[in-house]
Amino acid sequence: MADCNETLRELETFLDDELGDDTRASIQAHLGGCLDCLQAFDFHAELKIVVAQKCRNDEMPAGLLLKIEQCFGLDEPADDATDDQLDDQLDDGTADIMDGPA
Repeated sequence: MADCNETLRELETFLDDELGDDTRASIQAHLGGCLDCLQAFDFHAELKIVVAQKCRNDEMPAGLLLKIEQCFGLDEPADDATDDQLDDQLDDGTADIMDGPA
């Protein structure tokens, strides 16, 4: 069974469902019997939800995508798209800034 240190160390990985079955089961069992760790889990789970909702509702500031592309060594937006087009691509998951300019 997981102890408090292991549970707290793996909490984010647990929340992201990125643990193996045995570790996941061990942490679930620990959370079932440890109020302190369960409270930490509840806090992190709620925080993750709030951050996801906040990020989903905010629009990307103008020019941010261009700055990100510049960090990856891209001099201009891919496919000569405008910031608005790139924002739309990011929103629907079709943007791929890692490939560089066409």
